[in-house]
Amino acid sequence: MAVFTGGGISLLISCIITLYFRRKIPCMIIQFRKSDTDIEAFIRNNGTLSPRRYTYSDVRKMTNSFHEQLGKGGYGSVFKGKLPDGHLVAVKLLNTSKGDGQDFINEVASISRTSHVNIVTLLGFCLEGQKRALIYEFMPNGSLETFIYNKDAVKDRQHLSSDELLRIAVGIARGLEYLHRGCNTRILHFDIKPHNILLDENFLPKISDFGLAKLCTTGESIVSMLEARGTIGYIAPEVFCRSVGGVLHKSDVYSYGMVILEMVGGRKNVDVGVSKTEEIYFPHWIYGYAVQDDMEPQLLGLETKEETEIARKMILVGLWCIQMNPSDRPTMSRVIEMLEGSVQALQVPPKPYMSSPSTSPVDSAFLTLS
Repeated sequence: MAVFTGGGISLLISCIITLYFRRKIPCMIIQFRKSDTDIEAFIRNNGTLSPRRYTYSDVRKMTNSFHEQLGKGGYGSVFKGKLPDGHLVAVKLLNTSKGDGQDFINEVASISRTSHVNIVTLLGFCLEGQKRALIYEFMPNGSLETFIYNKDAVKDRQHLSSDELLRIAVGIARGLEYLHRGCNTRILHFDIKPHNILLDENFLPKISDFGLAKLCTTGESIVSMLEARGTIGYIAPEVFCRSVGGVLHKSDVYSYGMVILEMVGGRKNVDVGVSKTEEIYFPHWIYGYAVQDDMEPQLLGLETKEETEIARKMILVGLWCIQMNPSDRPTMSRVIEMLEGSVQALQVPPKPYMSSPSTSPVDSAFLTLS
């Protein structure tokens, strides 16, 4: 459960009531009827944006009849594959029993518009009747969550050093900055979390999974949404509670802040397995150490002064990113400057007191558990 203080409790109750009675109308980046015919029409009309199309037979061949599974989730399963030219790929086979193809359209429409070193490349897709698949470049080191959720924090640091964690954090920030400002069409991801950050052979991070993404014009400041979307634990307050503020690119900043806090701490930001109530909500717990000049390095498996400074920098930046008021959060451009600058130049942010909903009173197809 999340921890709240003062007016946060009444505000949360108000948000839950509002969301519970909100009409369940999906917010779609592309409006289309629930039929494969209309998905086909979208693909034809956006041919210049679409990657290569494969048949289902091609997909079976490249995955050796779905021999090696890399992962599984509510969206479906991911399998390792190989193209005829020898290039390894990751094939996401979508679960057609869930939704009406919106996730498929979202990914093809959004990621096809991108070209950035920190955004995963969509190489192709398959749409054949009810069979839908997305073919991505293969990331040999899997997702970021594999390297940060480890009960033995010291052992974890043997896999990813503080320098590597900082480099990954900067890479994710550059990818988000590109989505928010570098495209002709601004792309809001709405599902930034460690599971959706993939790592290549050199641990270069790449943002993936655009199933909940939304497109908007670069001059659009507030995004119209009729339904909360994202993963519990990473959702910005304004996404599930409109009284906090408008939904905009700062909502991704909030999710990013939660991710880099978890990278430093090696645990989920909401951890019901801890023994003390005050440690359940990780930002509250880690804030006390960040504001101290003598932050305990052994707490996070740190060994040197340099590692401790990197951790402190990431914590301070993460805490700024998860401020409840969107206007108090930095842009991704500013985040990069903060991460690449001196920790001594960073001010201590106000203590966070509100988190995304940690239970599921909201029945929404756009909310998932991490």
